[in-house]
Order: sequence, then structure tokens, then C-alpha cells
Amino acid sequence: MKAAVFHRSGLPLSIENVADPECSPDGMVIRVCACGICGTDLHWSEVNNEQSGWRNIHPGAVMGHEFAGEIVEIGRDVSGPWTVGDRVCAMPQLGCGRCPACLAGKPHRCPDGRIRASREVTGAYAEYTRVGARETLHLPDRVSFEEGALVEPLAVGLHAVKRARLQPGDSVLVVGGGPVGLCIALWSRFFGARTVAVSDLVHARAQAALGFGATVALDAAAGNVAGQFADAAGCTPDVVFDAVGVPGSLQVAVDLAAVGGRVIVVGLCMVEDRFMPSDALIKEVDIVFCFVYERADFEMVVDMLARGRIDAAGLVTGSVGFDEFPGAFEALKRPSDQIKVMLAPA
Repeated sequence: MKAAVFHRSGLPLSIENVADPECSPDGMVIRVCACGICGTDLHWSEVNNEQSGWRNIHPGAVMGHEFAGEIVEIGRDVSGPWTVGDRVCAMPQLGCGRCPACLAGKPHRCPDGRIRASREVTGAYAEYTRVGARETLHLPDRVSFEEGALVEPLAVGLHAVKRARLQPGDSVLVVGGGPVGLCIALWSRFFGARTVAVSDLVHARAQAALGFGATVALDAAAGNVAGQFADAAGCTPDVVFDAVGVPGSLQVAVDLAAVGGRVIVVGLCMVEDRFMPSDALIKEVDIVFCFVYERADFEMVVDMLARGRIDAAGLVTGSVGFDEFPGAFEALKRPSDQIKVMLAPA
């Protein structure tokens, strides 16, 4: 099958023919119909992960974990309402299905779990990919494949807002207007935040958030984000989401939060960072770290899309085939007004 292959940092992905994924007895294989480019993959492809202490991507890896497609093969031990041709999305991790983490819908916590872009599991920057039946969800007819590929980042945003213990009437500031930041804005408004502000160094990205639940777009490049927020909301933010994940962004979030406020760290910083604990201590700020999602988050996202309760289609700002994919992937490493670019393998 055709796939976008990683060889080393600094080198664009290479479109090559690789082995088709083998269907495990308890899993399935799907034909990928849409797969989003995620910032995590962009970082993995350029960071020296061995030095950072973060996950090391091996030469020959195929990334891609935001995807949807059609079932083409079903393992012999799979039970349940699955049929070849079913439209599905899936959690990217494959768990054992028996441990407490898997039974709780958290395959990423499984001691024997397998992750994409590993030697065991090829990611979805490819024509086909392997999924776990337990981690797979049907896509209702009204949910497109592109929307199905957005379920993963939407689940990240939903999980972050749940971790924030958001209350109706809260004032929210999202630092970072990338796809996850916009998903956080969408769910913050959904759950009743009074003010939802998004700040970004690329003001066009913050402006785009106005179409996804934000009530205010702040220009971080102009400086004094705290003042901009106060002018717009008449207060300091009750909840600040760090959706950037670079050295220094946690400190920025602490500085912006109100006394007694909450800071939710969603952006994945892959190198060491420092911040002043005394600043958070004096303010009595709650700092909460948030990592991915649970199956229940995936289920709610799919249900809300199917019912028309949320509209996320506008997050997709580009779709490319394999020939254009390496260039599109590299371009996203630089600031731009793109939100989510999809690989359309067919």
C-alpha cells in the first residue's frame, strides 16, 4: 500500500509502498478515507526525542492518528455489529481489552497497549491501517469522513474542558488558536462559559475561533493579552487553557489566570520547562494536566456531530492527496492561517 514514511528529522516524509497491515484476530483493518495532520506528529518529526525524553519515532515509521474510513477486514475473534464496508472512526491506541484501563475506556493506559507510528502499528498516513475492534466506533450517515477524522481532536478538547470543571458563567481564555485550541473554545461555549477568548500570535487563527465558540479574538503579537482580555470581559479569566505546549507557555498561563483560577495544560511540551511555583502559589492557582481522552469522550463527540449539536466541518481548511502531502506537512511547521489539513488517500 502507499504511505507517507518518516526517515529522520529534517527530511520531508517520503511517499512509498509499504506492507499492508495484517488483521489481528481481535482487530480490524480499515481503508483510510481521511486523516488529519496533528501538531504532535509535526513535533515528533523534528524533535530529537531521545534527548527530550519523549517518544522516539523510528526510521520507517508511518504516523497519523486522526482518521476515519471503511472496514475492509474483520478478525476472526471479533464479535459485535461489524460488517465489511461499515463507516468508522477509531481511538488510535490498541489495548488488550482486559485490564482495568481498557475496561474503563482508557486504552492509552493499558500496560500492553500499542500506539501508532510504532513498529507494531502503522499509522493512518496510509491507504490502510489496523484498528482495535474495542476502540472503534460507527460513524452515523450524516457524519462525513472528514468529520470522523476530527473526532480525535474534538475529544481532546472535550476532555480538557471536563478536566477544567467548567461552570456555566465562567470566563475562559484559550492560549493558542490551533485545532485543539479551537476545539476547547467550541466545548467551553457548549458548556456555558460566558466569555471564551482565544489568543494567538497569528491573529487570523484567533479570528477563526470566532466561528467555533469563541466570543473574543485576542492578538498575542500585539502584547498585553491580560489587558485585552480585561477590556473585553471586564475581569480576569477563571480558566486558562495552555494549548501551546512550548517552554514558557505554562508560565504565561499562570500569569494570566485569576486569583483562585484554574490552569489546564493541554499542549504537549516535549522538552524541559521551568516556571515560578511562587507565582501560582500566591494566586492559589489550580494547575491541571490533561492527556488525550477516554472512549466516553469519543462517543459523545460522535453523538453530538450526528445530532447537529456541534458543527466542526469548518476546522478543515485543506485536503491533499499523497503527492502533495509531504509539502503540506512541512508547511504546517511554520506559522500560517491553516487550521486542519487532511490527507485524502483515495
